[in-house]
Amino acid sequence: MTDTRTLAETVLDLCRRRGWKVVTAESCTGGMIVASLTDIAGSSDVVERGFVTYSNEAKTDLLGVPSQLIAQHGAVSEPVARAMAAGALARAPVDLAISVTGIAGPGGGSVEKPVGLVHFAVARKGKPVETEHQIFSGDRDQVRALATRRALELLTELTD
Repeated sequence: MTDTRTLAETVLDLCRRRGWKVVTAESCTGGMIVASLTDIAGSSDVVERGFVTYSNEAKTDLLGVPSQLIAQHGAVSEPVARAMAAGALARAPVDLAISVTGIAGPGGGSVEKPVGLVHFAVARKGKPVETEHQIFSGDRDQVRALATRRALELLTELTD
């Protein structure tokens, strides 16, 4: 299994080869994705910015996610993840955006949306937004680390 640092290095290398810039829009990971990228020296040629939009208001104010969308589907949903990625792509001079919204726990889950549920969306200029969701097991730290790792994997898959 590839570690997070190696995944981040791979994302940076693949983006450099294409001349791409990246933005993150993070909720439950609280900036861990962009931190994993910026932990690597020289990442400024790829990483443009990271939005940490933990609250619903931040999702609306910073990314343009319609408040009605959040009210209808909840912050942890595929439509909101999709809107977060599209909003980040529209608000930064980049080629690629990743968004993450989920329930890291230990509380906050429900039968429909259990603790560990994380929605991902990746937006690329000129391409449809791609989404997926995962249900990770473990405590809060594990869910956040696994979500960060999966986000980097998704970026690697899109740039490969």
